[in-house]
Amino acid sequence: MKLTQQETLPQAGRDAALAGRVWLPGVGPAVVRIDAGAVIDISTSFATMRDLCETPDPATALREASGAPIGKLQDILDASISARGDQAQLHLLAPVDLQAVKACGVTFVVSLIERVIEEQARGNPAAAVAIRQEILATIGSDLHGLRPGSEQAMALKALLIERKLWSQYLEVGIGPDAEVFTKAPVLSSVGHGAEAGLHPKSTWNNPEPEVVLIVSSAGAVVGAALGNDVNLRDVEGRSALLLGKAKDNNASCSIGPFIRFFDGGFSLDSVRRMTVTLRIEGPDGFRLDGRSDMAQIGRDPLDLVQQTINANHQYPDGFALFLGTMFAPTQDRDKPGAGFTHKVGDVVTIAAPELGALTNVMATSDKAAPWRFGIADLMRNLARRQLL
Repeated sequence: MKLTQQETLPQAGRDAALAGRVWLPGVGPAVVRIDAGAVIDISTSFATMRDLCETPDPATALREASGAPIGKLQDILDASISARGDQAQLHLLAPVDLQAVKACGVTFVVSLIERVIEEQARGNPAAAVAIRQEILATIGSDLHGLRPGSEQAMALKALLIERKLWSQYLEVGIGPDAEVFTKAPVLSSVGHGAEAGLHPKSTWNNPEPEVVLIVSSAGAVVGAALGNDVNLRDVEGRSALLLGKAKDNNASCSIGPFIRFFDGGFSLDSVRRMTVTLRIEGPDGFRLDGRSDMAQIGRDPLDLVQQTINANHQYPDGFALFLGTMFAPTQDRDKPGAGFTHKVGDVVTIAAPELGALTNVMATSDKAAPWRFGIADLMRNLARRQLL
């Protein structure tokens, strides 16, 4: 794995309002501003990223915050590769802290169909090819113009029930209610350059490259980042009730490299037009490329936010919301018909011109750096540094 400043930073928008978090050995987590190639510690102005996101205008607050230089971004990127979560070494952290980490599923047609296939195959990748052909022959793959919850969607639901092809995934894909779940506990996400985790028992899994919206406690979308919602297809395919086991494992949630706050040059409309690319480079020489065009999402990002935070559910510290992916790998890796699955050592890079690139190397969750710094540790640390 190699991290470069050029690839990490957004290609579109040199004046982007970028904020992140860095682990300072002997000190603790610091909220930072990225000024071109310099990293500025603004913790004395904003002790947590949550505090910055709660301001009326985070982009302006970030730019005006006083701080002290930590060093060059490239030096911190180099250090992050070798640190692998070691608190004795300088490294990047996920750019969120006290925010809840939520995720939406089945928001793109391609991933919708693949989820139905997983369910029908009961987690067996060998059965997926035949099932995929049957489902596509029945419902097709062009559901882009179908509005979830509409009369047309309900008519399709009735048809699929009649043909015994209805699925709980189709319910959240074309029904009125989106799938929104908790991806990871607060503070457990990993950042750019870290190991990302796979459950060691999984034999059919994949990355999920996504845009992550950053939302305040008032429900205002204030910025965006990239994310990898690592998924275990065999586990979730056996039963949707195993979603927690399929989604939430040590190091299985990656966010970064930074939060780009909304301003005059970057907005929710920018997210709606975004294309997210994926590159997987394996230790066996395998390479896979994919992309997700946000224009093809089945539900508008603002609708997903409003289905997450409303009169029925509040988030006093705000939340990060994964918007889902259209990437569903079917490319064979080891043998014909086996499809794609990760290998330890795979380097995964998720990128968008507006947000930069998020890179992680895959490890099993039991071998990735253990998560040991929780909410109580953060509060004690900030109190000791007199930042509370």
